[in-house]
Amino acid sequence: MGNFPGPGPAIARSPSPTQARVVGSAMSKRAIREREFDLFVPRMNSLPLKDQREVMERPFFSLAKRKRLKPIEYTSPDGEVWVHVSANAAFGIATIWDADILIWATSRINQMREAGQNDLPRTLHTTTYDLLKAIRRDTGGKGYKELQAALQRLEATTIQTSVRATKRNTRAQFGWLDEWVLESDPKTGAPRGLTLTLSNWVYEGVIKDRALLTLHPDYFTLPGGLERAIYRIARKHAGDQPSGWTCRVSLLHEKTGSESPLKQFTYLLKKIVAANDLPEYALSFVTAADRSAAIHFIRRDAVERAQIKADLARLEADSARRAREDARALEVDAMFDKRKVPPTGEQ
Repeated sequence: MGNFPGPGPAIARSPSPTQARVVGSAMSKRAIREREFDLFVPRMNSLPLKDQREVMERPFFSLAKRKRLKPIEYTSPDGEVWVHVSANAAFGIATIWDADILIWATSRINQMREAGQNDLPRTLHTTTYDLLKAIRRDTGGKGYKELQAALQRLEATTIQTSVRATKRNTRAQFGWLDEWVLESDPKTGAPRGLTLTLSNWVYEGVIKDRALLTLHPDYFTLPGGLERAIYRIARKHAGDQPSGWTCRVSLLHEKTGSESPLKQFTYLLKKIVAANDLPEYALSFVTAADRSAAIHFIRRDAVERAQIKADLARLEADSARRAREDARALEVDAMFDKRKVPPTGEQ
């Protein structure tokens, strides 16, 4: 977390890669935190959560709340996709909890697009209170400090990847945020406004067609980094498949980017399976085709969803059959009408 001195400047801007610029954190009542800001970003209870498909299934974030300086290295089994995430020594690698800010931004921009807005912005404005409330965080002084530390990590973390460029044999390098500004009251130090600008790589992923998936609202309540990573992977791969999806434990270990050795990772995974608390998906240990340990993911309502899908298909088939029968009946009626004798009285 950032080191916060006494009351300072009214604006905290994103720091340089080598030095943090921090702002005083003197807090006041909630009314002060909520007032006098031009807010056009709604709270998340009215905003469907969205995240990028290509980010959800790969290890882009640290799973630990402690500072991680060890780089994240990942290469897909086919060697086509690789990810390298490196830390700034002052802040560490952005965590999977920091990514909640990106989910909020992604969800807001997607809402603008669905509302028909053409010029989708890379820069968003909100208040610190509303953002913290939206991602279900503490809205007091502690939450404000953690928010600033998260913004610092999101900007300072460096990502290199071949995602979106595998066939061109090129790489991209970027941070999650290009810039951020935290405004505070010059007299009280109370936080007021927040402006953040997504990096171009993140922005392009948001505005691409079919690039986003919907997350369950309870995702923000998952307490552990590994639980969050497992859910994101399940949401991407298992999706709505009636039969679910199976993944080898060793591959799941690589996809999460966990720092734990495979044996300890398996132990932690067993605890998650036993708890069975992930939103939407049920997990169970199975044996893969190569006899290795694997996890099977399936939506909790898969049976009901499959039945509904079958019922809808049957209704559609019945409707199409009736339409064909009605069309045939009209054809037959038309044939009989043509063969009727005109009522002229003559044979």
